[in-house]
This record gives sequence, structure tokens and C-alpha cells, in this order.
Amino acid sequence: MMKTSDAIVVEHLRVVRGERVVLPDLSVRVPAGEVVGLLGPSGGGKSTLMRAIVGVQQVESGKVTVLGKPAGSAGLRRRVGYVTQAPSVYADLTVRHNLRYFATVLGASGDAVDRAVDAVDLTSHADTPVGRLSGGQKSRVSLAAALVGDPEVLVLDEPTVGLDPVLRRDLWDLFRRLAHEQGRTLLVSSHVMDEATRCDRLLLLREGTILSDSTLPELLARTGAVDAEHAFLGLVDDAARTGERS
Repeated sequence: MMKTSDAIVVEHLRVVRGERVVLPDLSVRVPAGEVVGLLGPSGGGKSTLMRAIVGVQQVESGKVTVLGKPAGSAGLRRRVGYVTQAPSVYADLTVRHNLRYFATVLGASGDAVDRAVDAVDLTSHADTPVGRLSGGQKSRVSLAAALVGDPEVLVLDEPTVGLDPVLRRDLWDLFRRLAHEQGRTLLVSSHVMDEATRCDRLLLLREGTILSDSTLPELLARTGAVDAEHAFLGLVDDAARTGERS
């Protein structure tokens, strides 16, 4: 597993969709081997940034580097896993058949499917068609599909949305094991501020701008807030006041 100081480097990224500037000039670094939370309200640019990192977003200018290579490079196909908000698997295939398909596409090893099924705790449902699974189980199948290629970087777009508290807890425990025991880098987006406590580092994004890039203790110390939500609201108010004065 590759270890560098930064797994993802974004420099002066500008993305325009239609007439809307989604990301005006965004620069950020994601340390290797950590769970980094990308937090902020819906519509703030989280999904656009993640799409740019995996190389599927058209950008106007700027540079995105992942594991030392330009985002979207052919050499990153197995090294970067991407889980979208909507389950990206085939409903008419079983869990195992889905993962076998993705393993074949990625040229993964023969035991990769079993490892991925076990990692997301779906062994008892491995031969069940995905269409018969619950929403939370489908999300875990999508995560397993991303794990089949044994990626060094995982980009997860709101993977816990709509899940019950137990499933959310279990998934975050899995994310931390992947980072802290296996050395993988995870960038996980969420609009649920209480998930900040589960991250090694936090990126607070609003209207395409990074308001904070720090650990949770650093964020709370800087703002004097009692939790991430109040800290975020304080930063939003500060940004608004600064904008009014400029």
C-alpha cells in the first residue's frame, strides 16, 4: 500500500455547470491513510468535487492529482474506488454475481469477491438478487463493488444517507478499519454534522468554498463551538459578515 503525505491534491479547481460556478477556485489536500470527512449542506459542491477527484467531472481550470497521477488516469482505475449516492449495481444480479462482474472488469484476484462480501458483512445475502435487498444493504453492495479492486483511495459520496443509526455506526467502523488497519485513504461526504466525530480530518464546504480544513478538536478550539454543527454555522456567519464588509 502506497504511503505518501497527501493522497489527493486539488489546486485552483474551477468547475462551471451551465451558468453556475459550482467551484470557483478550490484548493485542498487529503492526507494518505486517513478518514477525511467532506461536510456541508446539499448543493454546496461536494459531489462535484468528488467527481473531479475520480476524473469524471469536466473542469474549466485547475489541477487534480491522485496518488501522484492526474485524476482519471488509466493507471488509477484499480487504485481508486468510487461509490455514488445512488446504488451503482445491477438489481437483477445477485450480490456475488455483481461483484464477480466488477472483479472481471478490474482484473481482480479470484478471492477478491469473498473478501469484499465479508468486509461489508453481506455473506448471508451473497446469493440474493440485489433488487430484493433493503436500501442499506444495496449501499453496502455498492461499497463492496468499490472494494473488489483493492483500492488505495476510496471516494464515498454520502454513503450513509437514509441508513438507520446502527448501519451508519457499522459503516463508519468499517471506514476507520480500512484507513487505520489497511492504510487506505477515504474521502467521505455527508451533510450530517454529527458524523464529524468519526473523521480524522474535516473539510467544511459551502457554496464551493472550503470554510475549514482541520481536525475536529482544532475546529472547536478555533470557533469556541460545542460541536461541528455549531462550528459550521459560526463559520458561515463569519463568512457572511466578511462578505458584507468587502
